[in-house]
Amino acid sequence: MENKKIASHLKLLSQLMELHHHNPFKIKSIANSYFKIDKLPFKLAEKTLAEIEAIDGIGKSLAAKIWELLQSNTLQELEDLITQTPPGVIEMLAIKGIGPKKIDIIWNVLAIDTIGELYYACNENRLIEAKGFGLKTQEDIKLAIEFKMASNGKFLYAKIEQLNQYYLSLLGDLTSNIKVYAAGEFRRKCEIINQLVFVIAGADIALLHTLVTALPNIEILENTPQNIVFKDSNNATINIVLCTPNALVTQLFIATGSPAHILQMSKYVDLAKNYTSENEIYTLAGMAYIAPELREGTTEIEKALQNTLPQLIVYQDLKGTLHNHSNWSDGVNTIEEMAIYCRDELQMQYLGLCDHSKSAVYAKGLSIERVLQQHQEIESLNKKLAPFKIFKGIEADILGDGSLDYPDEILTKFDFVVASIHQNLKMDEQKATTRLIKAIENPHTTILGHPTGRLLLSRKGYEIDYKKVIDACADNNVAIEINANPLRLDLDWRWHQYTLDKGVKLCINPDAHRIEGFLDMHYGVHIARKGGLTAQNCLNAFNLEEMIAYFTAKKRK
Repeated sequence: MENKKIASHLKLLSQLMELHHHNPFKIKSIANSYFKIDKLPFKLAEKTLAEIEAIDGIGKSLAAKIWELLQSNTLQELEDLITQTPPGVIEMLAIKGIGPKKIDIIWNVLAIDTIGELYYACNENRLIEAKGFGLKTQEDIKLAIEFKMASNGKFLYAKIEQLNQYYLSLLGDLTSNIKVYAAGEFRRKCEIINQLVFVIAGADIALLHTLVTALPNIEILENTPQNIVFKDSNNATINIVLCTPNALVTQLFIATGSPAHILQMSKYVDLAKNYTSENEIYTLAGMAYIAPELREGTTEIEKALQNTLPQLIVYQDLKGTLHNHSNWSDGVNTIEEMAIYCRDELQMQYLGLCDHSKSAVYAKGLSIERVLQQHQEIESLNKKLAPFKIFKGIEADILGDGSLDYPDEILTKFDFVVASIHQNLKMDEQKATTRLIKAIENPHTTILGHPTGRLLLSRKGYEIDYKKVIDACADNNVAIEINANPLRLDLDWRWHQYTLDKGVKLCINPDAHRIEGFLDMHYGVHIARKGGLTAQNCLNAFNLEEMIAYFTAKKRK
């Protein structure tokens, strides 16, 4: 069992203990432990019971719970509480904005024990009468439930990658190793996947139908000679497209492009015919080849006709990584560990360190004194690791009035500054836009971090006037981050082209809080390609000399 899963079990245990009014000191102890366990730089599964007991902040009681989880994949105390709690009440714990205290009132005072009933109660204005609730809280709960409902059956690209590979292998086995092709949103590298689409050519259709429909724990939604569509136990929709070998290219092409792309293409080429390659389809249409990521029906066909499609960025173009957190704030690894991993494992030329600033007390944000101490460590490491370079950066909080949370004499000591909003996210479009623009206009701001604060399928993010924000970045020579964390992927790819047209650089930032987080840059590249980003317009595709020159020129200006 991984540390993250152990932490999630303990988090649920503390929440249910609070719901059932257990000893508050025990609840606090367990609640504190799951934060700590998630940040441990080693795997608990590789430790003995005695070693776990010796970990600072764990102790014998918690160690026993962890050991039980490691040995049996379950925790009896947790199972007992789950049995005593309605499933709908446990589901409520996943709703943002309400914790155990409010759920206790919803369940035990208002006698509501399902999310459906809770949503109905919000529509009936029943929550505003309960202690600790008001109209604002009720509306927030209603919006959170609506968001949860809308995301049902949808998956982040990163979360469904493994399932996609599973079905490629499974379907290959079922068809006696006939080649299976992934298509649809997954092939287009969409940030959210509604269904997995696979194209199979030349299979024994009758046999395949028999084998697929016999799979356990699935619900058949469609079963025709051309398609098998089903939902699996993960609530994922699987769409299998069946065709003859001669029709493979055409069917893969149709199954890959968005409906808008395919509709537009049908005006230029006969998609009822068979072709030998997708390149042939575009050539006969008088177009340059369009990469799958771009086939969304926006401007790609017009550009393909004019032969003005960009040469899309690839992962190998990246020369460094900016916006990363060490154990100086809320990261797991030391600065040296992160630097060596970037240099030796990723073959990068530089690391941009951006620990949290002083306002982020929840994330051990750096006081001015700690900033200066960290800079001394970075200078020492730069001598030790040369020619690899660590840039002195900071993720500065954008305060409510748009100012950054260090004085100018401290901000000027950084090589670069990523400015981000982390607190007071509930704003209307005008306030959010004004707040961002003031931060962008700060002469110390180098990069605007995760511009909307969204968490895909979890938090919508605040509304902004994209054009005004991007225009302000253009006017102030501020780059915009593509936050590569698969939960964010923010700036949204639909605004990349406008950003590039305005001459604003984009930067693929992993926002890594541990060395494994650097790998999220792959997802950032996927989404950057969807937006049409080239290596020339990507800030961290600059080599070390170019990056030093860029930061120096920005500071001088």
